[in-house]
Amino acid sequence: MDTLSYKTISANKATVQKEWVVVDATDLILGRMGTKVAKLLRGKYKPSFTPHVDCGDNVIIVNAEKVQLTGNKWNDRIYLRHTGYPGGQREMTPAQLLDKGAEKLIKKVVKGMLPKNKLGAQLLGNLYVFEGAAHDKQAQQPKLIDLNTLK
Repeated sequence: MDTLSYKTISANKATVQKEWVVVDATDLILGRMGTKVAKLLRGKYKPSFTPHVDCGDNVIIVNAEKVQLTGNKWNDRIYLRHTGYPGGQREMTPAQLLDKGAEKLIKKVVKGMLPKNKLGAQLLGNLYVFEGAAHDKQAQQPKLIDLNTLK
């Protein structure tokens, strides 16, 4: 019994192993891609996952404008926001958000899948979205991953 340890190891800021990964969004379904990206940002695919620590990877999404939605969701789905003033409810469709920039659409989707607290806001800062195949994070030597291999 002296060789076995029954202690639960909890990761902290110093012991966490963060990586850089690239995801190609070409022809991926927006929601399915968003859930897997949120799990990558959170660190849920790692055996050292700790709920209250930023132990996830830094995720770079390229070709963000080529993301897909099934059915008529481009125009039928509605995202609501409020300005804070009386009668200030505004609505936008995914097509309108995509026209403003694919980064806005993808960040909105992934943000809704992260925790609604300070940690969730910090995790969203680890997401980098680029329209087109080029990105400016080559210095971090990110590895390309296929989201279809993840559960």
